[in-house]
Order: sequence, then C-alpha cells, then structure tokens
Amino acid sequence: MLVAFSVAPSGGASDSVGDIVAEAVRVVRESGLPNETTSMFTTIEAPTWDEAMEVVKRAVEAVSARAPRVSLVLKADIRPGWSGQLTAKVERVEQALSEEGADPGAGGRRVP
Repeated sequence: MLVAFSVAPSGGASDSVGDIVAEAVRVVRESGLPNETTSMFTTIEAPTWDEAMEVVKRAVEAVSARAPRVSLVLKADIRPGWSGQLTAKVERVEQALSEEGADPGAGGRRVP
C-alpha cells in the first residue's frame, strides 16, 4: 500500500517549519520503508496497514514533540498483493506520455 501524508506543526512562534518537518522525514527514512519526499507530501510504501500507520504515527509524534498543535493530511492507495508501486505508477504515466509524443521538456515549468 502507498500512503502519502503531510504532517505540519502549527501554533509555533515562527512561520518556518522546515526544521520540525525534517524530524518527521527522519522518522520515515529510518523506518527502512521505500519512501519519497516532495514539496507537499511524503509517500511511503508498506506491506501492511499496520506498518504504514506506525510510521505515520511516529512522524506525527516527532512533530508534536516540538509543536503545540499538529496537522495531518493522509491519502492511501490500498492494493493488496502489489509492491514497487512507489515508482511503477510514475513510470506508467511517463510511458504513456512518451507514447503520445508529449513534450517532456515542459516538466515543471509553466508553458506560456
């Protein structure tokens, strides 16, 4: 299963939350589960619901240790029997784009 989540502190003295969010990402990376962190979410791939939720719980606890309030957003793709989907799903989309002759150079840029 894939779980994409965002955990963020609120109620602190500063608008900068990077150092505190890094604590949550550290928990994820130390879990040993396949993972990817982007600007908005961290996605983990776990064989079971319990393993995924344990990592999310520990990430939330890491943030709550440094902030009076914590926000959690979570999205899950529950597909028993499948693994390697953290990268395979993206590869399938990229393959479809290349077959359609899409402009791969546009990437993350805004095209006028």
